Amino acid sequence: MRRLSGVLLAGAVLILPAFSQSAFAQAAPPQKTTYTGDVVLAAYVVNADKVADYEKVMATLKDALAKSPRPEAKQQLAGWKVIKNAMNQPDGSPLYVHIITPVVKDADYSITNLVYEVVTDPTERTNFYNLYRGALKQALFVIQGPMVSDFSK
Repeated sequence: MRRLSGVLLAGAVLILPAFSQSAFAQAAPPQKTTYTGDVVLAAYVVNADKVADYEKVMATLKDALAKSPRPEAKQQLAGWKVIKNAMNQPDGSPLYVHIITPVVKDADYSITNLVYEVVTDPTERTNFYNLYRGALKQALFVIQGPMVSDFSK
């Protein structure tokens, strides 16, 4: 009996940390993406055969921002535009540039976080993540800074 309880105790000592780390990882808050400038330009290269998927991701993001109960989400929606470059990258991959102005200070601009705020079903979240991950080839650059000159004024 002592031997069995010793084996069970040893097994619990080995297995519990794995469960604890998994539970801790799930409980950790998602990483926020915030910007400090007045204007943000962020460029993303998309896999050439996944353009429709990336544009579906953008449509889902737009829908999530529109449905969000947070007032700053409406401000983010109003100031966020996405253009597709007229010319592909040298390897044939399309380039999308996100133009955000004005930037909502301290707001989270993480695309997955914004969508997950509205899409709460775990299966739908996984499907969205896989769609986004499969479409995105690479983040190319992020430029942010203060407005130095506004020629419209």
